[in-house]
Amino acid sequence: MSDILVVGAGGHAKVVIATLRAAGGVVGSVLDDNPASWGTEVLGCPVLGGTERLEGGEKSAILAIGSNRTRQAISARFPEVEWVTVVHPAATVHRTAHLGAGTVIFAGAVVQPDAWLGNHVIINTGATVDHDCVLEDYVHMAPGSNLAGNVQLAEGVFLGIGSSAVPGVQVGAWTTVGAGGVVVKNLPAGVTATGIPARPRIKQERGEA
Repeated sequence: MSDILVVGAGGHAKVVIATLRAAGGVVGSVLDDNPASWGTEVLGCPVLGGTERLEGGEKSAILAIGSNRTRQAISARFPEVEWVTVVHPAATVHRTAHLGAGTVIFAGAVVQPDAWLGNHVIINTGATVDHDCVLEDYVHMAPGSNLAGNVQLAEGVFLGIGSSAVPGVQVGAWTTVGAGGVVVKNLPAGVTATGIPARPRIKQERGEA
């Protein structure tokens, strides 16, 4: 890997850059649509401008943005970009697991046999994905979240820090499970679920996840 553009200049970008470097990648520069970040640096990498710099030519990039909706929107705008998949060397990913384009696996994470991860998925620090789980595009598992075997997370699901799911449950698209929540039954799409067991509390409007 070389000359990889990092999209996003927030705190999440620091961990993505650290992961890229640990995996042997070279970060070319950082892009962010917030003009206040232009001319600053993230871990020594210059923020050169907005995402319009992804247009034209062959570019390799990675989305360093925690928001699932934002990752979806940017990747849809730039389908010609080669979205890089990165695994930290301190993560454990079984050889039979599938990792989609733009997916990032942080240090201490574990992805077990025959797990299937879609595009632009984030498996954050110390999160675990057990055997035969299916995580669709734009899923984000926060630090310390855990999935037992055969769990299915639909597109855009967010699992909060320290949350977990028992074997075989399904979580609907763009649902959020709050910090420490335990999913013991299927959850519908587009809700925020909290507690032990996790129960839907709020119906989300599109764009919140």
